Amino acid sequence: MNPWTHLGLAQIPNNGGELELTQRDKEFSIHLKGARGELMNSRMHSSEVALSDLGCAHIKNTENAKVLVGGMGMGFTLAAALKATTESSKVVVAELVPDVIEWNKGPLGECAGYPINDDRVIVHLGDVAELFKAKPGKERQPEFDAILLDVDNGPEGFTHGDNNNIYSLNSLTAISQTLKPGGVLAVWSAWHDPKFTTQLKKAKYKVHTKTVRAHNGKGSKHTIYLAEKI
Repeated sequence: MNPWTHLGLAQIPNNGGELELTQRDKEFSIHLKGARGELMNSRMHSSEVALSDLGCAHIKNTENAKVLVGGMGMGFTLAAALKATTESSKVVVAELVPDVIEWNKGPLGECAGYPINDDRVIVHLGDVAELFKAKPGKERQPEFDAILLDVDNGPEGFTHGDNNNIYSLNSLTAISQTLKPGGVLAVWSAWHDPKFTTQLKKAKYKVHTKTVRAHNGKGSKHTIYLAEKI
């Protein structure tokens, strides 16, 4: 078996640690340097695709839909969102780490078919939470038909401590205000947390969950929270 080759190193803002991109043959891995290990592997992305398929199912025939993808990762969620929506739709992808965007423009991008280069994609460099805040003196207007969040391993903010704020009751309510009527917030998690379901319901969402496998019906079980704006 061929050894892993180092391709890049990126600093996560706010002292979040370092991400390393490595490659072995056609396989790519993004992991946290240190004890917490691998975050993403290009061989296992079925649940990332499911996040888009499930989160965008209600708008597959909707013209001029607008979708927000929180977390670029290896591009699989973004690619699936583009595939799941019409040609007139727009997909905003928010990524905290600029290097991850650049990695997806390079060799890593081949894994998902270089979705970053699609004309329907708008890149937001920064915290996805910034997109849920209203401007001073103005009420936040509904903008998105679907919001797909894959910014951490789960609702506890595993990778980036500030992501905890996204899953607070106040933030979930703010996210709802950016969704159009009937819009869906879909959240990827490496595990099921019943407390997060309760939190979503408190924020006035209609909630159900789906269990999906990491790779073609096998591998680790992941959870997709599907929260519809009431």
